[in-house]
Amino acid sequence: MTQENALSGIFRIAIGQLNPTVGDVAGNLAKAREARADAAREGAHLLVLTELFISGYPPEDLVLKPAFIRACWKAVENLAADTADGGPGVVIGFPRQDETGRYNSVAVLDGGKVVAVRDKVDLPNYGEFDEKRVFHQGAMPGPVNFRGVRLGIPICEDIWGELGVCETLAESGAEILLSPNGSPYYRGKVDIRHQVVLKQVIETGLPLIYAAQLGGQDELVFDGASFAFNADRSLAFQMSEFETALAVTTWKRGESGWHCAEGPMARIPEDEEADYRACLLGFRDYVNKNGFKTVVLGLSGGIDSAICAAIAVDALGEERVRTVMLPYRYTSEDSLKDAADCAKALGCRYDIVPIEQPVTGFSSALSDLFEGTESGITEENLQSRARGVILMAISNKFGAMVVTTGNKSEMSVGYATLYGDMNGGFNPIKDLYKMQVYALARWRNENVPPSALGPSGEVIPQNIIDKAPSAELRPDQKDQDSLPPYPVLDDILECLVEKEMAVEEIVARGHDVATVHRVEHLLYLAEYKRRQSAPGVKITKKNFGRDRRYPITNRFRDR
Repeated sequence: MTQENALSGIFRIAIGQLNPTVGDVAGNLAKAREARADAAREGAHLLVLTELFISGYPPEDLVLKPAFIRACWKAVENLAADTADGGPGVVIGFPRQDETGRYNSVAVLDGGKVVAVRDKVDLPNYGEFDEKRVFHQGAMPGPVNFRGVRLGIPICEDIWGELGVCETLAESGAEILLSPNGSPYYRGKVDIRHQVVLKQVIETGLPLIYAAQLGGQDELVFDGASFAFNADRSLAFQMSEFETALAVTTWKRGESGWHCAEGPMARIPEDEEADYRACLLGFRDYVNKNGFKTVVLGLSGGIDSAICAAIAVDALGEERVRTVMLPYRYTSEDSLKDAADCAKALGCRYDIVPIEQPVTGFSSALSDLFEGTESGITEENLQSRARGVILMAISNKFGAMVVTTGNKSEMSVGYATLYGDMNGGFNPIKDLYKMQVYALARWRNENVPPSALGPSGEVIPQNIIDKAPSAELRPDQKDQDSLPPYPVLDDILECLVEKEMAVEEIVARGHDVATVHRVEHLLYLAEYKRRQSAPGVKITKKNFGRDRRYPITNRFRDR
């Protein structure tokens, strides 16, 4: 694109909504090159990639390693050399370091060289973000002249915060704002991003392109859904959510500036569909990026293990998923049938390994020590721990990652056994409350998400959804023997965890004060368990671990 072509008013901008892997500098460079080649074939003048693309996001303490920083810079230089071919220029995120500090940066590549570098100004330090710990604040940026078009490049938080980065760019002559982002998913996040961008469009009078990363990284899911708003506040284009994509958009210069004349308008999934697809993407990427060939999970006949099995099969395919029923004397015939029916519906391998002998062995070994005591929770937990040992043995023998299956309601109040049902490498439903699990199960029985490898139809038997939940660790046990009804429990937990509400405020919603006090006590008491739990997909606005960091030793109670 020559300067004359730019001034004549046509600018084709490709947005690469790709899936980089943290630390895979060579792999990420290859993805960038492939995207650039695709953009060139579609006549793009510029390819915009996402925040810290070359390193993967978030790289956390990897950026403290000088060798890693050097590798990232070398990759940027190699990509810059590619642009000597006269094809598309590239905007790409990378970490850099010089004598003044370490920065979260973007490079503009064109004509065979790095023509400009801009550093992130507003470093987020809340929730899942911890950037002030590893990066220095960049200087307030000016526009970059790209083939005659003045581009403002605010990086992620630069459009979310209150430092006035976009206003500064507008005042210094920017014509279009391009924002590379690394914005993790939680329910409703697309609408929030739209609001943030609209605020900047209104304040600056400029169109703003929001390039969003895609992919799972440990607990975080980046859902894509890149978009732009025109200066007149109209939605310029909307890319798909949870899907790798490259979109070439056509911009025309008019009397009032640049306006998007052509771009995709994809549907954005909502509610249960969005949550399920986030779980699917996060689980798939965790397993694949960490090199696991197969997974194994205990299939109990309950709702949590059933939805986890469905997610696993959808993510990996039936041939990579192994399920194991681990029955004991309290396991009901319904559970045996439901587990078998679920595995059959999903098409995955199903084995039965009874735990009567291991539990008896543990009980026998401890009989002298436990003599004179009453049987209770300790003996119940031996069942769970026997199951955990068996699943870990299968993992060790066959190299399958154990999927752990506890939901957020259970994790909140400690209704889980350390070194038992909490064993595992990853938990796809860790940030879903129990009632959300039921909602996702019903949704999945009626829908097959895009990219899913599992079958259509009822993959979670209706009896699993209908029956009362039970750990089946003693005769006729039900979860509600020990816990409030899940609709009540989930509402109290959401008030305590997501909203940080005071007890009196929660009681004012109609909850019993003693129940709220008990749930709050259990929530604090279970912190030590959560510190030892497997990572899991972040779905809510405040997950355990990255977002909510409470002390284990904590005597505060809201009385």
